[in-house]
Amino acid sequence: MTCSDRVRRAALPVTTFVQAASSAAVIGPTVAAPLLLQSLQLGPAAVGLFVALVYLGAMFATQIGAFAVRRWGPIRASQMALLCSTAGLLLLATPLLPLVVLGAFFIGLGYGPITPASSQMLSRTTDPRHYSLVFSIKQTGVPLGGVIAGLFVPPLAGLGGAVGALIGLAVLCLVAAASAAPLAPELDRERDHGAPWPDLHQVLAPMRFVATHAVLRAMALCSFVFSMVQVSLTSYLVSFLTGDLHWTLAAAGAALAVSQVAGVGARIGWGFVSDRWLGPRRVLLGLALGMAGCALSMPLLQPGSPAPLVIALLCVFGATAVGWNGVYLATVARVAPSGQAGTATAGTLFFTFFGVVIGPPVFGAAGAALGALGSAFALLALPLAGGVWVLARARWP
Repeated sequence: MTCSDRVRRAALPVTTFVQAASSAAVIGPTVAAPLLLQSLQLGPAAVGLFVALVYLGAMFATQIGAFAVRRWGPIRASQMALLCSTAGLLLLATPLLPLVVLGAFFIGLGYGPITPASSQMLSRTTDPRHYSLVFSIKQTGVPLGGVIAGLFVPPLAGLGGAVGALIGLAVLCLVAAASAAPLAPELDRERDHGAPWPDLHQVLAPMRFVATHAVLRAMALCSFVFSMVQVSLTSYLVSFLTGDLHWTLAAAGAALAVSQVAGVGARIGWGFVSDRWLGPRRVLLGLALGMAGCALSMPLLQPGSPAPLVIALLCVFGATAVGWNGVYLATVARVAPSGQAGTATAGTLFFTFFGVVIGPPVFGAAGAALGALGSAFALLALPLAGGVWVLARARWP
């Protein structure tokens, strides 16, 4: 069913805003981590456990995301996801560790369905010739969420502590949910109110679907590695700058925002380059090599390193480690059979989120064992070498 020009024009900015709010709900607590950890009497390694809990919830929610979209429609599914993230943020604001754990899981439950829902919307409203560019623009919502978290969480925390920052993020999620409402009449027309919720066999169907498709399988394995690098960077950058380099929280938050801004521009740029010149495989190979080079350079930074040099490296790291998602999701949507973009996205995202579940705890443990987070960043070059191998060997159409 075709959509009106009004909906076609609005779909991209709305999905980008929704993605940004959902991303800010995930990244924001890691920016406030120094205050949250102090109130809970936990060490820095708990940041990795928080991220693992978030993406454990996201892994589960992503697999039922396609069914939620079918039953509620992509707009209402996105709104329900944002309400779930709101509840998670409010639970995180409590001083009770069991509720904090539950809150982290709820944030993940809200984060998981956002991308399958937006992929379904954009696949219906976008000219296939511009998939990489449009999906890359939409995926700028992820680093934009990091920019929001880096710029606004420190001042909100200064005014109202960690609780004030978390409440501010919850309000952002509610505003994003409201902004999507005008698109529901058209984009949710094809929802099936009677569609049953999946059993275990059906929940696993998107993963089986991906496993039988060569390019989707390569993209899934590639995203497993890339997501480990991306979330390790976004989750531990503030802790690295405040701990290893002795920066202030405000300066570290601003540096995080700058690195995410670089990721915003890079996502659009890589999508354009992929569509016009190099194609997705060459772009992703180049990004993997760029990530590895940045990761190996992180231990070279010291407390006395010039701030412009640090920022320059973080911009390149952000452009590569944060910039890959749009090309990846566009490739998934392009090669998926007609009407199956949501299912293919959900299946590949299981592996993406699995990398996130494993990556940050291992990264945090490596940093604790080595006594420096910079050395842990250097170790990320090892899985990136595996990603290069997978991309080089895959048979692409």
